[in-house]
Amino acid sequence: MKKRVKRKRFILLLILIVLAALFIQSDWLGKRIYPISYQEEIKRNAAVYELDPLLIAAIIRVESNYKLTAVSRKGAIGIMQIMPDTAEWILKQDDFGSITVKDAGREAHAGIALGSWYMKELNRQFNGDLVISLAAYNAGPGKVKQWLNKGVWNGEEQTLKDIPYGETRHYVQRVLYYYKKYQSIYEKL
Repeated sequence: MKKRVKRKRFILLLILIVLAALFIQSDWLGKRIYPISYQEEIKRNAAVYELDPLLIAAIIRVESNYKLTAVSRKGAIGIMQIMPDTAEWILKQDDFGSITVKDAGREAHAGIALGSWYMKELNRQFNGDLVISLAAYNAGPGKVKQWLNKGVWNGEEQTLKDIPYGETRHYVQRVLYYYKKYQSIYEKL
């Protein structure tokens, strides 16, 4: 009987130690639950395009969950899910060396470079407004400008419910969720 009581106490103590370690090492646990792949590519492009690397990571998490060769139902390609036509347009706007549209759909450095450049361009077009830029990343800048001009949506996070496209509404919500989650877990990338 005493052996049983000692064993139960030992197991309880062990459980308490494990729980305490999880709470103390919450960053460790958070980084296991919310890992960030391709950190060097993300950091490099964040520096080049003056973006927060955790924002790029959040976009990648929502777009492809870090799958290099992801292809959407609508044909968006690669880790940052750029439409091929958009990738072609981006490649004409800046010097990306030998990167091609095909590379954007299969290589981390290419997909992250094009997606990061595009996010910077959207930030420029929308005066640095993150919420509007994210909506434009998903729905396209022309569509978002139309919503704003017609008063369909005022561009604020509190009114995301007014975005007519459910996909875009949920996209912005998810990217902001992961962005905030990464900010709480990772001091910096």
